[in-house]
Amino acid sequence: MHIMEGFLPPLHAAAWTAVSLPFVVTGARRVVRIVKQHPHAKLLLAACGAFTFVLSALKLPSVTGSCSHPTGAGLGAILFGPSVMAVLGCIVLLFQALLLAHGGITTLGANVFSMAIVGPWVAYGVFKLLRSVGGALTVAVFFAATLGDLATYLVTAVQLALAFPDPISGFAGAVVKFAGVFALTQIPLAISEGLLTVIVINLLTQYSRDELDELAFTAEVAG
Repeated sequence: MHIMEGFLPPLHAAAWTAVSLPFVVTGARRVVRIVKQHPHAKLLLAACGAFTFVLSALKLPSVTGSCSHPTGAGLGAILFGPSVMAVLGCIVLLFQALLLAHGGITTLGANVFSMAIVGPWVAYGVFKLLRSVGGALTVAVFFAATLGDLATYLVTAVQLALAFPDPISGFAGAVVKFAGVFALTQIPLAISEGLLTVIVINLLTQYSRDELDELAFTAEVAG
């Protein structure tokens, strides 16, 4: 999710930026509507951004010599919808690039697409699907956050494979190679993120019911 500064070819970096921009603009409009319609949700919105910032800032060494990160994007996608996370994730990744040297400015579009667009949409889709078939809230939250995390890294592997196909096996071989670099550490990290997101949701349903009621979240999950 944090492709470093200057790592992608310029055309690839520009293309991912162009693809991500409409999602970020739509997310910004969605955030403005939420703030206007649900002013008491501001703190919860900020908490989702902070959750994403803290988790995705953790840089954990991989046994393969690379690094893996949680994403934290599933929480906001579950509570506010995936479009909101496009703008929150963009802000998070921009600050991390400027302040922590995680990612970069030229690769911001690619990182936003994997972590702040695809990851949240997968998390949201999994959550809605499991709830629609009668899945328990904790089960739906766990799989949503876990699979959203893994989807982020799969997309990152695809992005890297497109930029650097394997000389012998081409794009497909490069996807397997890049995905394999992260898999050993990212799978347990994704499971841990899923469990942590369940804990946070349970705490919010206990101690922030007013804000969740305003968003109609508690009514939805009780249905």
